[in-house]
Amino acid sequence: MTSPERLATLPPPARGTDPVERNRPVRRGSVAGVLLTYVVLIAGFLITIGPFVLSVMTALKTPRQFASRSALAPPDPVTLENFTALFSADYSFIAPIAVTAQVVVLVLVGQLVFSVLAAYAFARVEFPFRDALFWVYLATLMIPQVVTVIPLYTLFSQIGLRNTFWALVLPFLFGSPYAIFLLREYFRSIPQDILDAARLDGAGTGRILVSIVVPLSRGILATLAIITVVAHWNNFLWPLIITTGPTWQTLTVATSNLQTQYNGNWTLVMAATTIALAPLLILYAIFQRHIISSIAITGFR
Repeated sequence: MTSPERLATLPPPARGTDPVERNRPVRRGSVAGVLLTYVVLIAGFLITIGPFVLSVMTALKTPRQFASRSALAPPDPVTLENFTALFSADYSFIAPIAVTAQVVVLVLVGQLVFSVLAAYAFARVEFPFRDALFWVYLATLMIPQVVTVIPLYTLFSQIGLRNTFWALVLPFLFGSPYAIFLLREYFRSIPQDILDAARLDGAGTGRILVSIVVPLSRGILATLAIITVVAHWNNFLWPLIITTGPTWQTLTVATSNLQTQYNGNWTLVMAATTIALAPLLILYAIFQRHIISSIAITGFR
């Protein structure tokens, strides 16, 4: 007979080998919950991917196909004439793409550089009224962007920068409260002992920032870079207001103008929309892990 001490030391049976557990009936409620979860997820996927698939299908049709068939009907035959037309002399979509890319690159570099400097100062540099200044600056997040459009437009008009390239860049170049807040909180989580050890080795503030703080913050910097690229690639309101001609039109403004300037040619508009979305899809495919982490960290969509 097996002693109680030996029974106490025996390992528990493997999952699924216990006769009682194996013969236990599966509750219908749990199965229904799993099925409902899958139904909701599939429905959400279709709702999310549906507009993009529809825009691509429309872009691959001729105007005659779009007018004579259902919008849900696949293109037959598939044509690329809408995409080639956008890069012809009649539409010249190359310039808006180039302007948008330049704006995004400059804003991205400026946002990261100035946000890192400001966040490190608020997190690790002691100066009078540091915390008060930070919270006053952070409070500007509560001001809607629309409220600042008219003052910014008036300012750029008076200094002669309206309808120029720098009018698209300067309002967003020197960091943002949102980015500085995220970086400040992350910099404060870096152990002070690491920074003190670097100072004992003779490193100054700049060396500590470049060699220690920034490498440790690659994850949050990648998150901010993705957020900045997506936000300014899709920026529409400010470029629409501050530019008055085709010279400095961004991609979003040029796409919007197609709806009114060319008699509502929706196949052409959908081709332009597909071109505008393509870089973001490539960005998502390359940095999928960082985008998912940005959703978890910031709740950004």
